[in-house]
Order: sequence, then structure tokens, then C-alpha cells
Amino acid sequence: MDVNIIFKIAAVGILVSVISQILKQSGREEHAFLTSLAGLLLVLYWIVPCIYELFETIKNLFAL
Repeated sequence: MDVNIIFKIAAVGILVSVISQILKQSGREEHAFLTSLAGLLLVLYWIVPCIYELFETIKNLFAL
């Protein structure tokens, strides 16, 4: 797992929170929700392969 993914997640979190606050202030709560959902899906797209790799490593560690 690379350290860059942590910085990417932090950048997406900051960007999504700023955009969400701007949209909420302008009265577009639906768009703010969709922005948050898109940020979550993007981060999950990056994280799921890392979790899969972790489980494969654990499985291979305990395999006989």
C-alpha cells in the first residue's frame, strides 16, 4: 500500500467538504448529497483493491 493513497483520500475529503458546503449555502442540498456520494464512491474505488490485497496476504500467511 502506498502512502500516496492517503494523500489522495485526504484531498478528496477536503474538496468534497468544500464543494458540499458551497452547495448547501446556495440551497442545493440534493447536489451536495450527490457530491458527497460521488466522493465516497471514488474513495471506495481506490480502497477496495487494497483491502482485497490485504485479505489475500492474510490468507496466504495462514495457508498450510
